[in-house]
Amino acid sequence: MNVLFLSPGYPAEMPKFVKGLAQAGARVVGLGDQPERALAPDARDHLAAYVQGPGFADEAKLVAEAVKIAEHVRIDRVVSLWEPLMIAAARICEAIRAPGMTVDETLPFRDKEEMKRRLDAHGIRTPRHARAHNVAEVEAALADIGYPAIIKPIAGAGSADTFRLDDEAALRAALPKLRHVPEVSVEEFVDGEEYTFDTVCGGGRILYYNICWYRPRPLLARQLEWVSPQTVALRDPDAPELAGGRAMGHAVLEALNFKEGFTHMEWYRKADGEVVFGEIGARPPGAFTVDLMNYASDIDLFRGFGEALVHGRFSQPITRKYNAISIFKRAQGQGTIRRIEGLGPLLAEIGPHVAALDLLPVGAQRRDWKQTLVSDGMVIVRHPDLETALDLADRVGMELQMVAS
Repeated sequence: MNVLFLSPGYPAEMPKFVKGLAQAGARVVGLGDQPERALAPDARDHLAAYVQGPGFADEAKLVAEAVKIAEHVRIDRVVSLWEPLMIAAARICEAIRAPGMTVDETLPFRDKEEMKRRLDAHGIRTPRHARAHNVAEVEAALADIGYPAIIKPIAGAGSADTFRLDDEAALRAALPKLRHVPEVSVEEFVDGEEYTFDTVCGGGRILYYNICWYRPRPLLARQLEWVSPQTVALRDPDAPELAGGRAMGHAVLEALNFKEGFTHMEWYRKADGEVVFGEIGARPPGAFTVDLMNYASDIDLFRGFGEALVHGRFSQPITRKYNAISIFKRAQGQGTIRRIEGLGPLLAEIGPHVAALDLLPVGAQRRDWKQTLVSDGMVIVRHPDLETALDLADRVGMELQMVAS
């Protein structure tokens, strides 16, 4: 199988997916916007060929470049795991008549209102919602939906430019921050715990699935700098209390006719047990969550994705061994990282349960915590028992401190 991989060097996880496809037997051709020498080794060493194209700003030129490649080598699949290029990937598939999602099938994965509209038609519970292009339309939507509400970009990813609106004062505070966003989704605020439903699909079937739990909800973590956000890959995604989310995940993929690749869905479980859809992307979760899922089961989902795409199967045994939790650290203060406190004693006590440790070194410039969930570093802990794993994660959150000035 010859696979055209769009943007094999960015985001950071993409080279691992290139490697996984090559390990599964694919011949991977990369089309990116950076020089080949700038690619990470996992991408550079596993690409059969690489073309530095005209960039990603002009979709028509990108599609034309892909068509030119297809004139010289048969392209069996087009892969884009970065959201901004997914419509372009669909256009390429249509232009070269390769299997894959059409533009119409891809659209709901990029347009949150279209996404919810199609799911509404299949009877799936979504938050009450409306599309808005200007202040008047936002106000009209809120008059119908009521407070509290959420306002966020139609084509956004994660919690960027997302605001909770409890009253008109909150609306007036949020609107100036959204001037750069041409189109927004206004929706009901759903009060509940927030989870994911992540899948690897092949041959029209779910071959692997995972459920993560966010502690706290991402919207709250975006508002409180002192929080060390956690993502918990649950050892038991088949727990009875998660049944509604699993069923919803299956129904969403069927409604959207998703057949192969990675998906990342978010959903809510209210106090009364009702489950409500959040949103879904036709891509893997970000913030190293694929690595987190790997640590939970001691598997390789990068290779598993490749095998699912190339062969329509997932041959690795899925042995769910651990609850794995990523904890993202934010330095206290601004500027340069001056010291890291508590790491030595913490590792001396819980070291065997630490699966990964990646902190900015002393002397590095602190990152903007509002722009990246990873913030100033990440620790992954794991343990078979959920309560023990949560205790380990909370200790990392409280006892490990990074100080900047």
